[in-house]
Amino acid sequence: MSEAINYTEAFNELQRIVTEIEEGEISVDELSAKVKRAAQLIKICRKKLTSTEEDVNKILKELEEKDAEQDS
Repeated sequence: MSEAINYTEAFNELQRIVTEIEEGEISVDELSAKVKRAAQLIKICRKKLTSTEEDVNKILKELEEKDAEQDS
C-alpha cells in the first residue's frame, strides 16, 4: 500500500472504482482486485482524516491554553 498518495488522489480513485462497480464496467476477474484496492484506499483516507483531526484538535487545545493564559 502506497502512503505517498494524498487524500484527494485516494478519494478520487475510490470514487472511480465505485462508479465502475456500480455501472458494471468491471469484469468478475477484476472485481476482487478492485475491492482490495478500494479497501487500501479507504484505509489511506481514514488514516489521513484521523491524523488531520488530531492535528486540528491539538491546535485548538493550544489556542484555548493561550487564551486561558491571557485571561489570567
